[in-house]
Amino acid sequence: MSIIRAGACMTGSFCTFKKAFDAWRSLKNNGFDLIPIMSEASFSTDTRFYPADASGKIFSEITGREIIRTIREAEPIGPKNLTDITIVMPCTGNTLSKIANGVVDTPVAMAVKSTLRNNKPILIAVSSNDALGIGAKNLGALLSMKNIYFVPFGQDDPEMKPTSLVSKFDLVTEAALAALEGKQLQPILI
Repeated sequence: MSIIRAGACMTGSFCTFKKAFDAWRSLKNNGFDLIPIMSEASFSTDTRFYPADASGKIFSEITGREIIRTIREAEPIGPKNLTDITIVMPCTGNTLSKIANGVVDTPVAMAVKSTLRNNKPILIAVSSNDALGIGAKNLGALLSMKNIYFVPFGQDDPEMKPTSLVSKFDLVTEAALAALEGKQLQPILI
């Protein structure tokens, strides 16, 4: 298997960072060359899960690269054709909205735009408390968009958080390989 160049984007769903780090390691172990990109919130926010400096350090160690943290640093991804796929994991409702509506005001949104300009796949691992609420329209728009694929997802706590969705991070490698073939890994709802 040849090396797959992947934009590796993280946004601020901090409670899923441990699962995301495990999934990034799996991708790396399966031959993916990861270019790390973090939203400002995911890079600079101290949380009860990780201090900001720890999460950035872990991600940099997994990928073996310095993290792209600005729009300016992310912009060359498209013109220089640096990726075969861009993976957004975790992808918050805020980032879903930006992607669905073409808003490019973060390094992650720029990485997505730069990948799409080359007609290459975007894989989204949604993690949002409102994806089945006010954010459902953005999810719906992206489900029907060309070159957008999803890691299979489901409700993480239907009783206490009925509008929340979280992807099955252990399926990211399989979903990425499917997306590279132009296929959505099924079933998408788990």
